Amino acid sequence: MAKYIFITGGVVSGLGKGITASSLGTILKASGVKVYMQKFDPYLNVDPGTMSPYQHGEVFVTEDGGETDLDLGHYERFIDVNLSKFSSNSAGRIYKDALNAERRGDWGGQTIQVVPHITNSIKNKVYQAAKTSGADVVITEIGGTVGDIESQPFIEAIRQIRMEEGKENVIFIHVALLVYLQTSKEYKTKPIQMSVKELLSLGIQPDIVVQRTDKPSSDDIKNKISLFCNIPSSHVIDAIDRSSIYEVPIDMFDQNLHEIVIKQLNLKTVKTNLQPWVNFVEKIKKSSEEFEVTFVGKYIELQDAYLSVIESLKIAGYEYNRKLKINWIQADKMNQENYEEILKSSKGILVPGGFGDRGIEGMILAAKYARENNIPYLGICLGMQIATISYARDVAGLKSAHSTEFDQHTKQPVFDFIKGIDIENLGGTLRLGVYETEVKKNTLLEKLYEKLNFLERHRHRYEFNNEFKTKLEDAGLVFSGIYKELNLVEVIELPNHKFYIGCQFHPEFTSRPNKPNPLFKGFVEAIVKE
Repeated sequence: MAKYIFITGGVVSGLGKGITASSLGTILKASGVKVYMQKFDPYLNVDPGTMSPYQHGEVFVTEDGGETDLDLGHYERFIDVNLSKFSSNSAGRIYKDALNAERRGDWGGQTIQVVPHITNSIKNKVYQAAKTSGADVVITEIGGTVGDIESQPFIEAIRQIRMEEGKENVIFIHVALLVYLQTSKEYKTKPIQMSVKELLSLGIQPDIVVQRTDKPSSDDIKNKISLFCNIPSSHVIDAIDRSSIYEVPIDMFDQNLHEIVIKQLNLKTVKTNLQPWVNFVEKIKKSSEEFEVTFVGKYIELQDAYLSVIESLKIAGYEYNRKLKINWIQADKMNQENYEEILKSSKGILVPGGFGDRGIEGMILAAKYARENNIPYLGICLGMQIATISYARDVAGLKSAHSTEFDQHTKQPVFDFIKGIDIENLGGTLRLGVYETEVKKNTLLEKLYEKLNFLERHRHRYEFNNEFKTKLEDAGLVFSGIYKELNLVEVIELPNHKFYIGCQFHPEFTSRPNKPNPLFKGFVEAIVKE
């Protein structure tokens, strides 16, 4: 029978509930426990897929095509488990499913209420995750902050799960801010106390309090929180600010967070082996020399929009004892007059994914500059479109080459809609999830992946138009990766170039600590090698 761990947050948002959950998952997995993770978000969007990056950061895509919260990227990178669409549930999805069931008559004319119908739906998502994953432990993060009106159904649902499953099978962990007052030079525990008081009013007694703090707290502080929050002082854990999030599992391990959980849930474990994780953190600490990537995008003022790309670059850099430095370039600020000056010191250029036509011509100039100056280039999804359009215009003689995403009336649509899409109703029309790429022999792609087929995750609605394939091949562009079933181009590359690759998929979703995705590893290697 599965055990359940629920992570709630208090005082303010953005404290690191996801990193706390991921860190605990990392330690439990290293102790021989099969772990699965999921998140509930209180917003009414059905999923993050149509939300602006300015609102929500990146959309992380699971193997089965779920468009999910960016915290799932942290989950997967930390516990190295491929999660599914069942791992991401919004209030919008819960309510939509409930209302659809009511319309079908599934509830036989009952009056539909938050309790029990919505809370039952939430509980079913938790139990479904346990059943489909076969995990020993399901770790569930409740998004938002305790006290928010939107979060109340989720809090009520997990309260009911504790009643149903028993304290020996359910643990509540509350993450809250330990406030430091600069003027009086002292820490204040009252916000944590009030946050736990709010939880208690909703019927939940936390078993563990994780306090976000800039440095280790004193025994006096822990004893005070212990007294007012009804838990042993040993159950007050410091979540200390670190230069790298990957240090947090080691901090949690050193404070015996896992032992508290293992004891209460009576988990069967083996001796915890965190050595691979420790080795990875040592790589980070030894990475003193920098490598620089020129990042040409449209959301550069909001780096969470590219979170997995950034983490993938960091992870690849650590393999060469290098730490990442990003030169952020706003794509729509570049033009024919200034792009060479802006890019002249670039060591490697990356154009990430994105939607819409803002900044496209600037990105095309970046791809051109990298191609003509033998600078390593990695184009992801949109970045592959950009590289291909640039090559088509400058080398293949297709002067008006474009994508119908950016110019619906282009006479040379090198990229076009996936066949059969309703352009009036774009929601839910993406090619999502895992697809297989077949690799052309004797290419850079084969050298990087060291095999002739592999799986990667997708999120796009425009494909390369094969009508232009022969023309571009004759001009020297290599189509090194193909999705054979539908004859769709997955990867383009340039021979006789230091590193020039564009991929239709998103390799950032499969990078892991100690296991960088081959495209990122190859890209970084091309930058750092003399």
